[in-house]
Amino acid sequence: MGQSASLPCRRGTSYVTELYEWFRMFMKECPSGLITLHEFRRHFCNGTVGKESAEYAEQIFRTLDNNGDGVVDFREYVTAISMLIEGTPVEKLRWSFKLYDKDKDGAISRGEMLEIMQAVYKMSVAASFTKPNPLTAEECTSRIFIRLDKDNNAVISLEEFIEGALHDDWIREMLECDPNTVNVERPT
Repeated sequence: MGQSASLPCRRGTSYVTELYEWFRMFMKECPSGLITLHEFRRHFCNGTVGKESAEYAEQIFRTLDNNGDGVVDFREYVTAISMLIEGTPVEKLRWSFKLYDKDKDGAISRGEMLEIMQAVYKMSVAASFTKPNPLTAEECTSRIFIRLDKDNNAVISLEEFIEGALHDDWIREMLECDPNTVNVERPT
């Protein structure tokens, strides 16, 4: 990995103290020092909207598991959390790109984007989130591709993803996968 992570620290605590506290909580939840997909899904679903968030939890787990060994260790966990809290916008977008790029080929296909959007929409329905005239998962995916796929090659590259999100508030909001911004069906 070779990356240093900086944890956000509560006022009055040192980096070492904060890291120790995160490690203690991690080990309490995962005594083996590793989180499996099953454990992650259970914790994530219990903390969100139940089984409706399982698909999204699996995508997040896959993104956290940097080395692809099927488990998330403390280093993978704390590096991701630290970056998501304190990272630059570009670092956060790189991480988000990995979330969407399910097959890890360096590009996001329409199918990959749609899968994530549908998982988020399932969560939004389960949590009863609504907003006036929200887009469906399919409409949202189409709109994202129209705005981001600048070379019209039917995939979104990392560069297109970052550039588009940095310069378009709507895209940035959609790519954050905030269930408050979406719904499954258009209201009639």
